Amino acid sequence: MKNAAAILIIMTFCLARSAPLFAADRPQRVINPAASSQDTAPAILSIIPAQAEPGEKVTIFGSNFGAQISAFLGSVEIPARVIGAKQIEFIVPQLDAGLYALYLKRGDGVVGRAYNFSVLPQRPVLSALSPDRINSCAQGGERDVTAAGRNFVETSLLFFDNASIKSRVVSSAAIVFRVPQVAGGLHQIMVKNPPENASVALALEIETRPEVSQVTKGDEYVNYYELVIDGKNFQQNSALYVDGQRVGGIGGQDAAAREKAIYIDCGRLIYQRFPYSPVVKEFRLQVVNPGNEGSQVVNVSAP
Repeated sequence: MKNAAAILIIMTFCLARSAPLFAADRPQRVINPAASSQDTAPAILSIIPAQAEPGEKVTIFGSNFGAQISAFLGSVEIPARVIGAKQIEFIVPQLDAGLYALYLKRGDGVVGRAYNFSVLPQRPVLSALSPDRINSCAQGGERDVTAAGRNFVETSLLFFDNASIKSRVVSSAAIVFRVPQVAGGLHQIMVKNPPENASVALALEIETRPEVSQVTKGDEYVNYYELVIDGKNFQQNSALYVDGQRVGGIGGQDAAAREKAIYIDCGRLIYQRFPYSPVVKEFRLQVVNPGNEGSQVVNVSAP
């Protein structure tokens, strides 16, 4: 019995001495920083705006951004700018329109949760028309207008008063078109990128008010002579008012001296004047179109 007790005491002592060794050999769990829990991953609280066109800025509010972070739209990495501890921003790159997974990846490789983000079709921007006013009697190349802006594509369409007309896309910033023969006044110009992605409309004015640029003496005959009236926006039935007396035009009657207003073209009228005396005198002359639009009144010195 004494021998058995002694052996038991020795074995207990040895087991107590070896316990720390066994604990030191036990495998320890290693936590990979790149596989941290969602509590430490980049977190998104809000995305402003929730959808955007290429070239637009997107601001993300959240946490755990770190000093360096990138945004991803699908597989496309986009460098993001850290504004503060809870705010970053990035510019939407040139991508096809559609729904993308938006998520953040920190500089240490930790990836946050993905959210849906819509990339919108790029809207054309129409900023100016050059010129933005043409004369109703303009012909050929005089009726060409350049629509300036941005985001124009080869398939962009130009609309004149809500109707598509022939145009030529010169670049992403310019479209050239020829103004059709339409009534005077204000007309709307708009650019559309398919599908139905339209710019704001700008106004193009077709000016019909007549304007006199000069009056010169023309051919002389036995009892009358011609005054050549040059200008713009004259019409087939334009009338002359000479010191308030109407000559020609719709419903107009020749003066007692058989005076006439003869339409040559949009920029020239001939006034056949029958003077009662060869003495030079002053009189006032004005061109009035059928719609009662009148030119400026000009002073003329002639017999």
